[in-house]
Amino acid sequence: MEEIKRCMLDIKHIMDHTVGVIDANGIIIASTDSALEGSEDLSIRAVQKSQDTVSSNSVRTYLNYYTGDKLQFTLFIQLLEPCAKIYIELVAQCLKVALKDRDTDNERAAFLKNILLENELPGDIPLKAREFKMPYSMDRVVFLVRVPRSESSESLYILQNMFPESETQHTFAMDEETIVMVMKVEDEYSEFVEAKSKTIMDNLNAESMTRVKIGIGMPATKLRDIAKSYRDAMLALRVGGIFEKDKYVMRYDKLGLGRLIYQLPPTLCNMFLSEVFADGAYELLDQETIHTISKFFENNLNGSETSRKLFVHRNTLVYRLDKVQKITGLDLRSFDDAVLFKLAAMVRTYLEKQDNSVSSTNTVW
Repeated sequence: MEEIKRCMLDIKHIMDHTVGVIDANGIIIASTDSALEGSEDLSIRAVQKSQDTVSSNSVRTYLNYYTGDKLQFTLFIQLLEPCAKIYIELVAQCLKVALKDRDTDNERAAFLKNILLENELPGDIPLKAREFKMPYSMDRVVFLVRVPRSESSESLYILQNMFPESETQHTFAMDEETIVMVMKVEDEYSEFVEAKSKTIMDNLNAESMTRVKIGIGMPATKLRDIAKSYRDAMLALRVGGIFEKDKYVMRYDKLGLGRLIYQLPPTLCNMFLSEVFADGAYELLDQETIHTISKFFENNLNGSETSRKLFVHRNTLVYRLDKVQKITGLDLRSFDDAVLFKLAAMVRTYLEKQDNSVSSTNTVW
């Protein structure tokens, strides 16, 4: 369907006459005049039953489009002059090429999906890559674009137009919320992924007002290794979603402490929490205190800067930090205690995501 609509958009730029595609039920599914889409053509029954490939009524010229012996759909042009037959046949050829490209793109996307999900035999990958004219040895990286389900089709259309299918880049949907982009790494890796992710974010935000999250894997030198880059990007989205909720671009090589905590077994995490926050000390901290701690960490334990950002007197901040020390036994003005508190708060957040074993009422990490 997307290919047909895209073909109609291309035709609209080069042809003054209205052209459209009608399905077997007589509904116009695509047209150079978008106002016609969804309406019914009452003449279509007679046209589709006709033995003639090209026919006309008092308004339109029609062409039945077949795949083998099966009628796929009917094309029309709102023109009755002798040249109408030539125009509609040209439209049919344009559509044929678009659908052929779609079939090839779909097969290529299915091949790439199988590689990402490790459903392809390693020995078959170079052979199939040659069939699809895809270089086997090339530095590639996987981007995962997570979009709202309601915006997935439009987002995919935008990205496929921004990054057309080629030997070096491929864009396709993995599921209803995830778009995969496999791209050749150009220039230096870090600069490349930063520039591409910014382009993706800016265009999706501008075109469809969609807020997305992007996970980026590590580069792969061979086509078979993009499965590892895909797993990296998935982990980046998962870990980033736990520990970096306000970030929209998550890189596997920038996960930091979150990656380490994510690998820890829950039993060990619970043991660590019980040592740091004895007797449920964390739950005794109110929301205002939690917010103060968060700002204190954001400002690198700088009391003056934190007071200014919170619009409170320095003595008020000291009072709140003393309160934290009294409840938890940790003096956040001490670097060691601050690190311990931050680490414990992140572990607590991780456990909440894992099995809701800890109440999430006041957590901001």
